[in-house]
Amino acid sequence: MGAASITTTIPVDSPQTRRYNRIRRWLGIADFILGAVVLVVLLATGWSGTLRDIALGDAAQNYVLAVFLYVLMLMTITKLLGLGLDYYGFRLEHRFQLSNQRLRAWLWDEAKGFLVGLVLAAIVAELLYFIMRQAPQHWWLIAWAVFLGLFVLMAQLAPLILFPIFYKFEPLQNEELKARLVRLSKRAGTKVRGVYQWKLSEKSKKANAALTGLGNTRRIILADTLLDNYSPDEIEAVLAHELGHHAHRHIMKSIAVQAGTTLLGFWAANWVLHYAVDRLHMFETLSDFANLPLLVLVTTLLSFLLLPALNAYSRFNERQADRYAFQSIARVGPFISSMNKLAEQNLAERAPSRWVEWFFHSHPAISKRVQAAETWAKVRSAADAGG
Repeated sequence: MGAASITTTIPVDSPQTRRYNRIRRWLGIADFILGAVVLVVLLATGWSGTLRDIALGDAAQNYVLAVFLYVLMLMTITKLLGLGLDYYGFRLEHRFQLSNQRLRAWLWDEAKGFLVGLVLAAIVAELLYFIMRQAPQHWWLIAWAVFLGLFVLMAQLAPLILFPIFYKFEPLQNEELKARLVRLSKRAGTKVRGVYQWKLSEKSKKANAALTGLGNTRRIILADTLLDNYSPDEIEAVLAHELGHHAHRHIMKSIAVQAGTTLLGFWAANWVLHYAVDRLHMFETLSDFANLPLLVLVTTLLSFLLLPALNAYSRFNERQADRYAFQSIARVGPFISSMNKLAEQNLAERAPSRWVEWFFHSHPAISKRVQAAETWAKVRSAADAGG
């Protein structure tokens, strides 16, 4: 497909954009530190054991019920302690005029999020400690295989079960745009089960789009904030990038990476648990669910240590998806304009510092993505002229 030579002046990040992103980073760091401190305090003071004893007493020694009650108490404590930071995050979006959500609706979302999280955490904990009791020597390998399967299942079911709990979706009414996006998907070898309008404007002024689900649940979702402010060419460019992930099999590759990191996490958790039980005598057995904060702490710290490497891998995938988009659309101009509009609308940093991008960002800086599009257009234009 032809491509004209394009040179675009990349807008400089405004002081407001830099301030918003700086506050968000510190808010995330504070949330991480608070969570880690809570876990350490529960372990160091023996309060985790006290919660276990309360759960066992209330459950009349019913182990399954006791695990659930323990998870309920643990999540309630952490939620209440973190509610101040959560509320600050809610106010931050309003302060920078990025949110349409009222306090009552936010509180309802928080309640739903807590209940969904409780159900998922309870299922994970019940499975984990059941496996520990049945196979104490190899629990970490069995649990790894089980949870990898659950991860894939949740990726498939999320568009049907989880997303509708928090957002409204309806079939896209613009038949011309729908047909155009479906054709684009077919060219990428991706079969979608529908194109849906995502009622994001009820909560946010930000724009977004995604290709969600796996297999027969795969669907295109487009935020109404995107549909209202972007041209069909720009929307096609955004989706072409998402399809690039499928064309390069990034989903399966990411599952493989997830499998590797999860295996490492379970191995580390097993080593630390054995050390805590056999050497430090913190717990009587591996299946003492008072050790759950220790498991969470180990996996949290490991995730923190692996974050730069995982983000680097993600940025590599994003660059591949961008190149696929350049090849799939008639002109890269709409890609460039959509990137700049998304940055403006979402208050995203176009040119973060190197260390911020290295540690925090799963996507390349928007300035680099725009420059890559311009370079591709120039190379393609020269090739067309020479051919």
